[in-house]
Amino acid sequence: MPHPYPIREIARQAGLSEATVDRVLNRRGGVRQSTVQEVHRAIADLDRQRSQVRLTGRTFFLDLVVDAPDRFSAAVRAALESQLPLVRPATFRARFHLADAPPVPELAATLDGIARRGSQGVVLKAPDSPLVVGAVERLAEAGIPVVTLVTDLPTSRRVAYVGLDNRAAGATAAYLLDQWLPADAAVLVTRGTGTFRGEDDREMGFRATTRSLRPGRRQVDLVDATGEDDVLRGLVRDALAADPGIAGVYSMYAAGGNAATVGAFADAGRACRAFVAHDLDAENLALLRAGRLSAVLHHDLALDLRRACHVVMQAHGALPGTPRSWHSGVQVVTPYNVPVEVLRAS
Repeated sequence: MPHPYPIREIARQAGLSEATVDRVLNRRGGVRQSTVQEVHRAIADLDRQRSQVRLTGRTFFLDLVVDAPDRFSAAVRAALESQLPLVRPATFRARFHLADAPPVPELAATLDGIARRGSQGVVLKAPDSPLVVGAVERLAEAGIPVVTLVTDLPTSRRVAYVGLDNRAAGATAAYLLDQWLPADAAVLVTRGTGTFRGEDDREMGFRATTRSLRPGRRQVDLVDATGEDDVLRGLVRDALAADPGIAGVYSMYAAGGNAATVGAFADAGRACRAFVAHDLDAENLALLRAGRLSAVLHHDLALDLRRACHVVMQAHGALPGTPRSWHSGVQVVTPYNVPVEVLRAS
């Protein structure tokens, strides 16, 4: 495929040898199809990061490893790429490892591959699993700083966490729903598999604040282990049939699933009097504008990723100061105060 990049640059971006890249580009065979795809992805990444490739000076390769639905992974990728030209004094280049609910051993293997290949830093969104924590340990031993994003791994050797203050977000959701729901209404709380620490923190903040504000409020927990909208819609329908008191929803999902929950209320002929969700992806923005969501708890993902780059530079002594965690403030977004940058991107 035509490209303006030296083989050396493509090899660095892909994390492959120059000989392997040369074989792929000259179609000499003997290379796995997955490796061919890695080379093509590296060229596409270089195209998107062309302004960074032209810069001179110290180059930091940053590996972004995200376990999330495609919608959220795409938002993280776009946010990071928007910040790469702005980060100084170093030049940052990004490599991406994005997957939707990969097996944990596969995720740990990805991190181990980065440790073997080398990197200046890893930004990681992953479940709080012993296998992942062990892989972070091996990255630390290899001198590669790990910054957790959106959901933390507090028992690992990560150097910092950047992202939403999840406990404060859960508390905010409890406060809003208490303002909007009658005292006897139950709240349906939906979440993913239960392996992400960020969702655990949101649930703890929500539960503690609900008990403080409305001790008698019932909380109905629903865990969707599949991430599939049709499955979630059926689970919500079952919950509504079993509990006629459910009148509000707090969705802790990082992305997706909320249209299915709205659909389940419609299936049951029930009104959802208040619905608080997370993150302004395209689906949630449409639901908010249509009046199906009462509020979305949002945070500045681009700022989170800029801070992650600063943490990596501090870990390598390229910026003064000791690496530390950064908690983003919770933005309560209604149909009337959608951030300008979200509107531009929609």
